Amino acid sequence: MSTSDSSENFEKKLEVLDPSQTHEFVAPAKRIHDGPDVTFFLTSLAYRDIMTFLLQLNRAMVPRKTEEHEENSKILVWELTPRTGGDFVHFSAVVKSLQRLLEKLESLIDDAPPDTGPRRFGNVSFRKWHRLVEDCIDALLEEHIPERALHFPTLNGQDQASARDELKAYLLGSFGSPPRLDYGTGHELSFLAFLGCLWKLGAFPLADPGVEERNIVLGVFEPYLELIRHLIQIYTLEPAGSHGVWGLDDNSFLPYVFGSAQLAPAISEREQTPIEGSMPNAPDPASVAKSNLVEKERKRYMYFSAIGFIYDVKRGPFWEHSPVLYDISGIKQGWGKINKGMIKMYNAETLGKFPVVQHFPFGSMFKWEKDPHAVPPPTTTHTTSQPLRNPLAPTTGPKTPKIPGATAAPWAGAAPKTPIGMVEGVTKAPWATGRQQPPPPPPRSRFHPSLSSQSEQENGPGPKHGQLPTRAPWASKNAETKPER
Repeated sequence: MSTSDSSENFEKKLEVLDPSQTHEFVAPAKRIHDGPDVTFFLTSLAYRDIMTFLLQLNRAMVPRKTEEHEENSKILVWELTPRTGGDFVHFSAVVKSLQRLLEKLESLIDDAPPDTGPRRFGNVSFRKWHRLVEDCIDALLEEHIPERALHFPTLNGQDQASARDELKAYLLGSFGSPPRLDYGTGHELSFLAFLGCLWKLGAFPLADPGVEERNIVLGVFEPYLELIRHLIQIYTLEPAGSHGVWGLDDNSFLPYVFGSAQLAPAISEREQTPIEGSMPNAPDPASVAKSNLVEKERKRYMYFSAIGFIYDVKRGPFWEHSPVLYDISGIKQGWGKINKGMIKMYNAETLGKFPVVQHFPFGSMFKWEKDPHAVPPPTTTHTTSQPLRNPLAPTTGPKTPKIPGATAAPWAGAAPKTPIGMVEGVTKAPWATGRQQPPPPPPRSRFHPSLSSQSEQENGPGPKHGQLPTRAPWASKNAETKPER
């Protein structure tokens, strides 16, 4: 599924397994070992289901019209709510139970206080916290996951893998890496898969379109993010697979997807997901660069909650430490445009990148199998520069015939061609360059004239001569248009 289909396939939902039939579960295992595996992943059933569930949750967060006719409609906005729910959001029993599970995981921090000794990177006490989670995970799942989901009928009996095994693998992979003491969007993806497994197992009750999906985002995913932010601050976890200052965020991506949907124009259930515009009285995207405005909105909107955490852990001008988010804040077509771009960017920068998805495990609910309806992803510089499993293996081609009985020196053969992904003898990230990028200019970069108002074009600040503005890959209609000098 391509992200361009998001508005056309808005009625699609992640399938729910039939509880009257047994299911053959598989213990999730690593399948992605090199760049070609990422290409296969983008055409797999697992990728299809991840994107289906993501778009399903995303659409649920878009504001809704309460009446058929626009002139009489009232707009419902799904703001962040207390864990007890709000005026328009009433959490189901399973959502409240998952909240208690997250609260118990957070309480384990008291049993693993951060180490006070000198350290260069993450705090080693995170490993103790993770061991405590591993020790009690079975009991927590038994207590907080509905029995119909945790004990879903299996095909091969008690000796084979169960629903518990698949749920446990994704949940344990959601909190960061104990060996590397880091956390990133790959771990966030694992939690999305955990929620997707619960959906497939029928853990969530049947409800009107979008109702339970909103419960999941507001009642489970946002508390999960709060737990993660606490872990990052307590144990000083490093960013995993981060692009540094040139990435969207050091640790998370999905709050920007769901958060931009939260501020998009209101729709009815029969309307497509909006791709431009904003809800009435929505905060200006440019306000993310002002800490006082972010503080005002972070308790209501997911996007600003994520931005607020950046202000909590980073110092200095926003344009300097978060240039991509700063660039996105200048988009004039509204939160709907930002939401559409965020989905495309998530598809490319998270699901399409080897460093992010290499540790994602595949089982029976997110299958490592070819989707018969998948369209192969287009070849790009990113796909051709992914690392190879055996980069030093000689390339195929005509071989020099060997002389029987002769001994050849190990260096006598022709040197193999430099494999894809190798630069100066080492594997480098596809976005790394030998030349340091120029720093972003203090004023917001001017977008293509078609995306700016007339007053902006005439008076708005732009980059100085010789400076290149920082741009999100989808921030303009024509990515090849050069900035004005």
